[in-house]
Amino acid sequence: MTHFVLVAGAWLGSWAWRDVAPDLRAAGHGVHPLTLSGLADKRGAAAGPGTHVQDIVDEVERLGLRDVVLVGHSYAGIPVGQAAERIGDRLARAVFVDANVPADGESFVSGWPDGRAGVEAAIAANEGFWPPPAAADCEGQGLTDEQIARFLGGATPHPGVTLTEAAVLARPLGLLPTTYVKCLLDWPEPSPEVAELLTSERWRLVTMDTGHWPMFSQPRELARILLDAVETDG
Repeated sequence: MTHFVLVAGAWLGSWAWRDVAPDLRAAGHGVHPLTLSGLADKRGAAAGPGTHVQDIVDEVERLGLRDVVLVGHSYAGIPVGQAAERIGDRLARAVFVDANVPADGESFVSGWPDGRAGVEAAIAANEGFWPPPAAADCEGQGLTDEQIARFLGGATPHPGVTLTEAAVLARPLGLLPTTYVKCLLDWPEPSPEVAELLTSERWRLVTMDTGHWPMFSQPRELARILLDAVETDG
């Protein structure tokens, strides 16, 4: 049995995977949606440097999971990429869903050269948290009005320190067995950092004809891609 540990991006929690999880479970796999500290149902939990990476490692170890597929969406690619190397031989594959990827010594906002100042200013103006987006920010992402309402209705402010802390990697990310899922409506090409990683023989690219939040816009297609990643490995 493969165990999927699902980690959604900024502002989101385990609830975001509601429509993805059933197909994974129906295929006979373990499914473990995870809320990171300071978000959603863990909004009161403190989140400092390294907390989100440790959240993921602790979940894998607490449950005694093996044959683990770590799935990180958007921001969550940063802690997932770091946790993937820390769980050692428990890892079967990492899957980045339209995600940022960690680089040693760099942070989430490091990859936002044009928007870094805006993110940092928003964090400073909101008591250390990055506020959720507005409905207008979700336009053009393949979401229905109902899906946007569900996304924004569940979104919570994101702990700012997790966005500005530097990632720590012991070895090149390109050595991990990885699938990268690019959502074409968000931006048609992978970032330069991801494009370089995709030159590794251990990385594979899959595309989705939807926007940045496929767990809402195309959950069953996303589940199929996750299952295909496991079957290909098998």
